[in-house]
Amino acid sequence: MRISNIMVSVDPMGADRVRLAAGLAERLRARLTGVAARQVPSLMPVGDMLEVERVYEDEERWAREQLDEAKALFEREAGAAPKTAWRSALADPLLHLLDQARTADLVVVGRQGAADGDPGLLAVPTGAVLMEVGRPVLVVPPGIERLAARRVVVGWKDTREARRAIHDALPFLGHPERTCVVAVGPGARNEGAEGAAEYLAGHGIAATTHLLPSPVIGPADELMRFARAEEADLIVMGAYGHSRLREWIFGGVTRDVMRATPVCCLMSH
Repeated sequence: MRISNIMVSVDPMGADRVRLAAGLAERLRARLTGVAARQVPSLMPVGDMLEVERVYEDEERWAREQLDEAKALFEREAGAAPKTAWRSALADPLLHLLDQARTADLVVVGRQGAADGDPGLLAVPTGAVLMEVGRPVLVVPPGIERLAARRVVVGWKDTREARRAIHDALPFLGHPERTCVVAVGPGARNEGAEGAAEYLAGHGIAATTHLLPSPVIGPADELMRFARAEEADLIVMGAYGHSRLREWIFGGVTRDVMRATPVCCLMSH
């Protein structure tokens, strides 16, 4: 499988993310598409209609200025990409990204943890993107500008999501220095992990298997601790969740890794 179009969500906190996505596009000889949207809030027609119209025009002008700033950020930081495109709209950021992602092979978004700063009104909710976009999603923590995928940790669980994630990761892996397939928690089984390692071996990637059936800390923390100990720069894992009343309810490991991963994480649902 070849990656031909990488799509990156652009917001005021996204300079490092765009540089990383541009580096990937350069390495994979792919197009890099920047995407941003800003919704103009609807105003209730109460009171002086001229004043309502003035406020709406001010909001629209501000939204367009923010989109212009996002485009300038993208053009400034995307220099390494061989080909670029820009897609922006006065619309809901999530819906616009989902619409544009029809043409994407990979979607790059920012991590949204408590300490990651406010990305503003152009931000997309990482969890909703994961669950709805139908594409592999690369979650990038702040401050990371490059992804070499030299040391990779695969968070393994014998599910369709994890199998899909390993398949989706193949174009990025090339020939990593070290790949570890890690099963964490009471359901960890050597047969499943070895099957995943065998699948990777069929694609020329040697992998070791590791079982952590009784983590001292939570499964997500144990997986991230293992990745730090291995000096990994990429975690690959399935994403688990379901919708309830228009809000996404995530599995604990998905939620915790999505919000706190110290390295890039490729997730598939």
